[in-house]
Amino acid sequence: MIGIKGVGMTMLAQYLAANGKEVSGSDIAEKFMTDKALKEAGIKVVEKFGAGNIPPGADLIIYSSAYNKENNAEVATALAGKQKVMAYAQALAEVFNQKYGIAVVGSHGKTTTAAWLGYVLDKAGISPSVMSGSYAPQFNGFGLVGKSDYLVAELDEYQNKLKHFQPKAVLLNNIDYDHPDFFPTMEDYQDVFIEFIKKIPKKGFLIANFDDPIIKKIANVNCKGKVISYAIDEAADYTAYDIKHNNGKQYFKVRMGNNEDGELGDFCVQLAGRHNISNALAVIAACVELGVELVDIRKYLEEFTGTARRMQVLGEFNGAIIIDDYAHHPTEIKATLAGARESYPKNKLIVVFHPHTFSRTKALLDDFAGSFGAADEVIVLDIYGSAREIHGGVSSKDLVKKIVEAQNFASKKNIQYIPTLDECEKYLRKNIERGDVVLLMGAGDVFRIGENLIYE
Repeated sequence: MIGIKGVGMTMLAQYLAANGKEVSGSDIAEKFMTDKALKEAGIKVVEKFGAGNIPPGADLIIYSSAYNKENNAEVATALAGKQKVMAYAQALAEVFNQKYGIAVVGSHGKTTTAAWLGYVLDKAGISPSVMSGSYAPQFNGFGLVGKSDYLVAELDEYQNKLKHFQPKAVLLNNIDYDHPDFFPTMEDYQDVFIEFIKKIPKKGFLIANFDDPIIKKIANVNCKGKVISYAIDEAADYTAYDIKHNNGKQYFKVRMGNNEDGELGDFCVQLAGRHNISNALAVIAACVELGVELVDIRKYLEEFTGTARRMQVLGEFNGAIIIDDYAHHPTEIKATLAGARESYPKNKLIVVFHPHTFSRTKALLDDFAGSFGAADEVIVLDIYGSAREIHGGVSSKDLVKKIVEAQNFASKKNIQYIPTLDECEKYLRKNIERGDVVLLMGAGDVFRIGENLIYE
């Protein structure tokens, strides 16, 4: 597996290894959040790319979509040889399409929802296989290998990878324009999801978030299978209402349909933020459809503690709480900050934002600028560029300027540009105080700041 440290590649590698395949891979020497999982799975990783890494007897070579024959000697060698070669999405689809594939898709919340659904199904005795795009402590890895035919997998819309998959059921969380480097317009982006839900068979089902106006419009007209809707405080097949917060948990009621007979009672979740009530509803709806008893759904839904890099408390430094979160889109930032504010209403909230990709930052610049209103202080690092894109066209200084214009902070000094992780770490060491909450945010490696503060 070429580029094995990517989260999707690691997810697939763990699954293949657990199914008795001999798996090895290569990547760069830089430390990744996936290193631990690969080591625990006993997967050999060469930390340098080179044509000699490919075992001559390999039955299959899988390469990450971050690489191609132009930028990677291993991929070039593999494609020129006689061994079987597949891109990551094709290989994942080969596995997924052979099972009762339950796809979790959408712009936001895929990882949490996939892992959550998998956890509840597993604990309820369904024994699914699960592939989630982040480390789940309760799985001790990126997924599970079960005995049943069910496979719950987080699937990515980027580069239209969804075209390879044939789902039996789909959980569609939301459709919010992203990946402007690949999808020129919102219509192009939206079409990928429309074409995907058209593939659901008549005996299959779609769990659809009707709080999302696009999904509400496209679901019934494009899905041949059963459409099951969910929403918060709005009419749907599953409606969450009467949301309350207490001792770091969220409590809510759920009803099915619009009648009193449909009351499913009280639920509780450990995960913060209104968006996680929405994710929980999707899990509840899917579990009911798959025949899980309500008492089990209620119990295991509450037990779930989340995945790595999703409002993950890393520890403390000088009495300040350090939290890591993967949010890298304006909608995700707003949702995460709202959840953080609910959990820590009286604490000073310092956000360290690491913009991810030049194309996304440029296309959504104004949206990013308006996303940090719940924070008391914002630090913006240099943009973490993708290996696939031409850098430039926008800078973090542009974003800071826009945030200053958009936000009504008490003092303009509360928004600043600090270029590097090292400089930011030094600033935080000097300035954070007991009771502060530091939220490290982004899809790059901003979490390293937290690791250094806590462990060094």
